[in-house]
Amino acid sequence: MKRSLSDLKEVLFDQSWAKKAPNFNVYQVWRGLKFRRNLRYDETVIFPKMLGAEFPKTKGHEHPPECRELLLVLKGEAIFLLQKDEGNQIEDVYFVRAKKGQAVLSPSGYSHTTINPLKKDLKIATWMDKRCESDYRNIEGQHGFGYYYTVSGWQKDKNYKRIPKLKEKKPLKAIPEDLSFLRRQV
Repeated sequence: MKRSLSDLKEVLFDQSWAKKAPNFNVYQVWRGLKFRRNLRYDETVIFPKMLGAEFPKTKGHEHPPECRELLLVLKGEAIFLLQKDEGNQIEDVYFVRAKKGQAVLSPSGYSHTTINPLKKDLKIATWMDKRCESDYRNIEGQHGFGYYYTVSGWQKDKNYKRIPKLKEKKPLKAIPEDLSFLRRQV
């Protein structure tokens, strides 16, 4: 699945640029490359083309509260932005910088997006329960996440009523071998 600029327009920081820019592919997702006991393995490549003043990113989404997702960097460097929100109020928001071979867990109840801060392709992989769907509605409704990562640093999204201070966390110390904790918790 390819995601183009036209797919991301409503979640971008630089709206005046987005209105004038020609359409191009921002990233590509390959779903279901492997399956392991109800877990699905996907890969995504985020291309290094800037989105106006904003670094290239995925549209971002959330999963049902009983779902988690493991995000692994295969090539390049990523910034994962995660937030726990309810409508236009954010309860918690943080980012994690991760390099090749490092991983991040998107906890239950959190939305997440992946940002490519370098001038080369970023390739990530994800593991999650195949029954967990991605929901884009709240992120689209708020015109993105609580923060945008731009050439001027982090910028707040003014569409949210409440946004806590952005924190930085570290990637996981090791990639878990047993992924059964990713199975949907019902």
